[in-house]
Amino acid sequence: MYIRVMGGIKHLGLLLTYMMVKEALHERSNLLNIAPHLTALLPIMLPIYKWWQLPYYWAGIKIYDLVAGAQCLKSSYILTKTKALELFPMLKRDKLVGAIVYYDGQHNDARMNLAIALTAARYGAAIANYTEVVHLLKRVDPQMGKEIVCGARCRDVITGQEFDVRAKCVINATGPFTDALRKMDDQKNPNICQPSAGVHIVIPGYYSPDNMGLLDPATSDGRVIFFLPWEKMTIAGTTDTPTEITPHPIPMEEDINFILTEVRNYLSPDVEVRRGDVLAAWSGIRPLVTNPNSKDTQSICRNHIVHISDSGLVTIAGGKWTTYRSMAEDTLDAAVKAHNLSAGPSKTVGLMLEGAKDWTPTMYIRLVQDYGLEVEVAQHLASSYGGRAYEVAKMAHVTGKRWPIVGKRLVSEFPYIESEVQYAIKEYACTAIDVIARRTRLGFLNVQAAEEALPRIVDIMGKQLTWSEQRKREELSAAKQFLYYEMGYKARSEQLTDTSEITLTPAEVGRYMKRFHKFDKENKGFITTVDVQRVLESINVYIDADTLHEILNEVDLNKNGQVEFNEFLQLMSAVKKGQVSANRLAILMKTAEQSLDQTEKPVSVDRSGGGV
Repeated sequence: MYIRVMGGIKHLGLLLTYMMVKEALHERSNLLNIAPHLTALLPIMLPIYKWWQLPYYWAGIKIYDLVAGAQCLKSSYILTKTKALELFPMLKRDKLVGAIVYYDGQHNDARMNLAIALTAARYGAAIANYTEVVHLLKRVDPQMGKEIVCGARCRDVITGQEFDVRAKCVINATGPFTDALRKMDDQKNPNICQPSAGVHIVIPGYYSPDNMGLLDPATSDGRVIFFLPWEKMTIAGTTDTPTEITPHPIPMEEDINFILTEVRNYLSPDVEVRRGDVLAAWSGIRPLVTNPNSKDTQSICRNHIVHISDSGLVTIAGGKWTTYRSMAEDTLDAAVKAHNLSAGPSKTVGLMLEGAKDWTPTMYIRLVQDYGLEVEVAQHLASSYGGRAYEVAKMAHVTGKRWPIVGKRLVSEFPYIESEVQYAIKEYACTAIDVIARRTRLGFLNVQAAEEALPRIVDIMGKQLTWSEQRKREELSAAKQFLYYEMGYKARSEQLTDTSEITLTPAEVGRYMKRFHKFDKENKGFITTVDVQRVLESINVYIDADTLHEILNEVDLNKNGQVEFNEFLQLMSAVKKGQVSANRLAILMKTAEQSLDQTEKPVSVDRSGGGV
């Protein structure tokens, strides 16, 4: 469900199977055509640090272009060291020989997933959100003399209501949960899913150019590492480690640090890659599978497989985002054949997805002109909703400002606006988590920003869906827990709670004590929002109480509503070690100290107008 390099290549010189790569390239081309608002070309640089790698990678890349044929996005090319550094100035200069650039695709996977579902609904599919299978329904077929699957008992996860869905054919397309459904069919079925955890991190956009990604197909332990521009941030990954199957995977600190270490290997020493720059982190589960039709049960299938059980359950497993359409076509072809269903050939190649029909590259200009939206917001709406962006704009409220006329942001640094929450409900969003993770990407881009937006999101959804105060509290709590565990907030906050070592010199402790006591005038040993607000107002800086509470809460480790001196020292130590960066409280207190010191200094004679 995460960002992918569509049709990506790991073994550049060894194209493992011609047909598999050919299929991926065809599907990549189709995806770029049927969802142009959600997809885009992305040049990706392969840095070369040894001369012998140049012909090796170049040969692989040109074969890649050759296999793509007419569907080749743009031809690959070689860069000199000077040109490579010009295009990607963050690269480490030492030992760099040059680089190769090839073209791939990038997409907004959350919106893509939704567009596919909405398009299916438009063509007659019945969609049930937040629904799980309790068990499979079976009946005895007198002609075959055995039980066959004829439906499923389902449960609405939100209401708890259960209901039966009957069907001529049941398809198991549950990704990492493939084996759970196979065992509902027959407990004796062996496991075929080999779950692998892939952790990704988001770091500030200045780590990569706006329109150039970087990929290394052979890291220190053989895994692929990439960092790509994404939603004006930089996304880096990925890991590939065995994991347990869970609906709530959690990014581990060792995986985050592995990615940071690999990133450091490729960036200039001038660019300090800090743990504190990780704005969000998450783990996805790749459903790698072994083919149950194969005698070699140990062989991992990197493509997809379709399997039909004795009872007629059709299972599609494996695969990747790029080839989702061909996976569906292969699955339905197998289902039609196995169950003697009446169906014509697939018509999904070239079938435009929701939002694509009325989209143009310049439609954002109309959004600015016709509705008075900020340019950045208009560009975001156009690229996220396509032709449906006009509906979102119509729902936007007047700001009361000269500009923008409409479109109040949920948080200042991201282009998400309040009307998107209302529109998300029209797109079947049921929870606050849906909004921050499955309709927008806010939770994946910055966990702190997402947490700040949550109260307003819950308020808007509560009014639209008539939630009780209790339900609103539950939604807020569930969304915060999601950010804390699944989006890396826990790993981020633990950087502050590590009390094993405060690496500050006595002079630094003295300096920070002086700074702390400018706020703690009464020598209480702690500061509150009232203390901070009083000092800020004395230097003509005004921040509302809710925002101040959020700022202090980031540092308030024991969550008692106050920041003790020891907590402040831990914060400054973490900032010094690079574990935490751009902390708002640290910046505010430093600014206030400098302003206060400036006003407290005696005016010199030469600046006071003279004197005897």
